[in-house]
Amino acid sequence: MYNKVILVGNLTRSPELRYTPNGTAVANFGIATNRRWGEDNEEVFFGEVTVWGRQAENCEAYLKKGNRCLVEGRLKTETWESEGKKQSKTRIVAEQIRFLTPKGEQSKGDEESIPEEDTQLEPF
Repeated sequence: MYNKVILVGNLTRSPELRYTPNGTAVANFGIATNRRWGEDNEEVFFGEVTVWGRQAENCEAYLKKGNRCLVEGRLKTETWESEGKKQSKTRIVAEQIRFLTPKGEQSKGDEESIPEEDTQLEPF
């Protein structure tokens, strides 16, 4: 089996850093990416990203809402029961994060900064 995802998008909120009881850093943030095809077709994906260790600390220090980044990782579905109902959420567990917003560039932090992905089919 193969579980791999690569997304380029903008943060929908700044990373929230916390530490586990044994001192391991973990950060969570939202990411949005969109895909356009044809003249009037567009879809937007909103995902939740979890990153661990030193990368989590770097994300908290250098990323903020609206910044663009590349997230490479795997999908993980969490399930729980609340008030007698089963619920689930799929998140991206990051293995590598690349910061794509140039240093010193201020991001708008709004929907205009969501990246566009132009899907043009090309022959193999």
